[in-house]
Amino acid sequence: MKWIKGFHIVKAFKIALAAVLSILTANLLGLKYAVTAGIITVLSIQNTKRETLKTARNRGLAFLCALVLAFLCYTLLGYRVSAFIIYLFFFALLCLSAGWGEAIAMDSVLISHFLSEQDFGVQMLINEVLLFVVGTFFGILINLHLRKKEVEFDRLSRLVDDEIRGIVHRMSENLRRADKTGYNSDCFVRLEDKICAAKECALRNWNNTLWSQTSYELDYIRMRENQSRVLRNIYDSIVLMKMLPVQTMPVADFFEEIQMQYHRENDVEGLLERLQKMLADMKQERLPESREEFEARALLFYTLMQLREFLRLKNRFVIKYKGD
Repeated sequence: MKWIKGFHIVKAFKIALAAVLSILTANLLGLKYAVTAGIITVLSIQNTKRETLKTARNRGLAFLCALVLAFLCYTLLGYRVSAFIIYLFFFALLCLSAGWGEAIAMDSVLISHFLSEQDFGVQMLINEVLLFVVGTFFGILINLHLRKKEVEFDRLSRLVDDEIRGIVHRMSENLRRADKTGYNSDCFVRLEDKICAAKECALRNWNNTLWSQTSYELDYIRMRENQSRVLRNIYDSIVLMKMLPVQTMPVADFFEEIQMQYHRENDVEGLLERLQKMLADMKQERLPESREEFEARALLFYTLMQLREFLRLKNRFVIKYKGD
């Protein structure tokens, strides 16, 4: 039973509890078909709070339309199966067109009660509305207890950070040697997988936050994603360097310094200032004496320009959330 996780047990318990409470409430209110309220509760529970509220809204609008359609069909055609089939055709067509597909089954179960009772009177109408309200209420209530997986995001985002730190360190090492044998791009595949996992977690957390409008986690992982694209460009430049001009070693040292100062709170202002000085100094260097040196220095200069973008991405993010 290793596949049964503690999280699943807790969630299953909450779903069962919400359904029972919904059915008991419907019974206390003296509603017919009280079990339907429990079914509505189960169908109303989604993976996140935002999804649950969106689904409840869509099903509420669909239910109003279902009542109007059902009233017309039963009034004009009588309480017959054929009337229900015609209702179902037009209701399904409406829901699929409006993007309310998840409401077809649940709302149609409620509408079928009018057929079973052969009655569309006020009492029966109130009964079905209350079943819908009770079932949806407990579905929303249970979802309000879904928690953000902040610890999980922290773990996944640190895996992303560690991978990027390792990439920068390897860039520093490979800048120091002309032979790039064994220096491949496998690390970027691993980085992409870790970014995807962290982004999914950040999106789930955001969808489980109703009142806060901050998107710190999403913005953070998007920043790292953009940085990974810049690092890929730098990697492509490094592997093309066939010789090492004298300017290479200071640049390699700078990569190592970035790796050592790589943490979330660093606004990299000091690193950007040093990089700007390096670029200015490089422009004052003597002209290349050979084509090979020219190409290598051009690649080195391009690498520094990309590195500036890498640091600016982090700087803009830290400034945006400074003080939060």
